[in-house]
Order: sequence, then structure tokens, then C-alpha cells
Amino acid sequence: METRIQKLLSGVCSRREAEARIAAGRVTVNGELAVLGQKADPERDTILLDGKPLPGRETLVYLMLNKPPGYVSTMRDAHGRRTVAELVRDCPQRVFPVGRLDFQSEGLLLMTNDGELSFRLTHPAHEVEKEYQVTATGELAGAAERLSAVRTLDGGERIRPASVRLLSAKGGRAALSVVIREGKKRQIRRMCAQCGLRVTRLRRVREHTLELGDLPPGKWRRLTPDEIAALRNV
Repeated sequence: METRIQKLLSGVCSRREAEARIAAGRVTVNGELAVLGQKADPERDTILLDGKPLPGRETLVYLMLNKPPGYVSTMRDAHGRRTVAELVRDCPQRVFPVGRLDFQSEGLLLMTNDGELSFRLTHPAHEVEKEYQVTATGELAGAAERLSAVRTLDGGERIRPASVRLLSAKGGRAALSVVIREGKKRQIRRMCAQCGLRVTRLRRVREHTLELGDLPPGKWRRLTPDEIAALRNV
């Protein structure tokens, strides 16, 4: 896959240093001087820094896991709880979760070894949309409107407004779609508690352009090239 030369040098130096080395004529691609913004495929092209091949680079891997309840979104847990690492141990490359899902929450969890993409997807400045399906009981009348109006969490922590719509309501139970653009700790559960709602199920179904679809709980799959490209456009 073609990647910007600056990124291919990320295992050797910082992005700024990479740009300086390219500008200084220290990088060649297939025997020709590289230029800023140029792309190359490390599997196909010969990329040299100061006349020497780049050190071996780890293959970038992108997985989507359907996390079940009862797992922590870390690679290890000091309290001995089950971790998402157990669910992806058959992946030959080491990956880590992008962001978090609560212990009892479930659904889409992106896992990768691409630190740059992980940073972009989780940084608040990029306001990446995350959509959840929430099943709740309690004060259901006007629940979507009340959740949409929440601007501060308990303790005075300010949040951006969520987009909320009612999906269904039956037998004292409601299903809602909640879209947020940040990731405060237990944000949706705290919003619901403030609005007199008790969450019985919380499932993430979308992150940016990536949708969970019909991936079974506890299973993972590799992202397609189109899905990866869309995520990189954050």
C-alpha cells in the first residue's frame, strides 16, 4: 500500500525530522530523490535513507472486534478480569484498542498497531462520531429530548450535545440511538442516570464511517482497504 514517505520514516525519526531529511535530499525512492508529500509502497519500492534501507517496519493491522459484555478494553488487567486481548489472540500481530468500552458495554471496538491513526480517532479536537444503541427503563416520556439537552455531567464536567432519537418504546423499555463526539468516562451511562433512566444494554454500532454490521459477539475481522482509507480521512 502506498504511504507518504514521511510516515514510512516514522520508525526512524519524528515527522518533522523526516521532512527535514527529505528536503535535504537524504531520502531516495527507486534511486531518485524523494520529495515532500510523495508516496511509496515499501513492499514494492526501494526506499533508502542516507543510502541505506529503512529498518524493518511492523505491518500495520486494523481489526474490528465485537466486544461482548464482561471484558475490559485493555490488553492486561491488574484485577484479573477478562480482557479484549483474549478475543484477538489468534491475530498474529500485536494490536491495541482504540479508545474504550466500559466493562459491561459491548459492540464495535477498533484495534490496531497504528499509533497515529489511534491518536487522530481519539483526540477530542477531531470530534469523531460514535453511535450507540441504548436500551433503558425508567422515565421514558421525553427521554430523547432530555438526553439531547444535557450539557454537564455530575460534578459539573461540560460535554458537547449528543444527537439522540427514539428507536422504539414498548413494555416500559425504550431503545434509543445516541451519537456523541467525545469520550468522557461512562458518558452515556452518566447522562442517562441524570435523566432518570437505567441502562440495561449499551452497544456501540458505529465509529466515524465504520459500522459494526452483523459481526457476531466475541469475533473480529480485518478492515477492508476502503474502510481503512475512510478512517484515515478523519
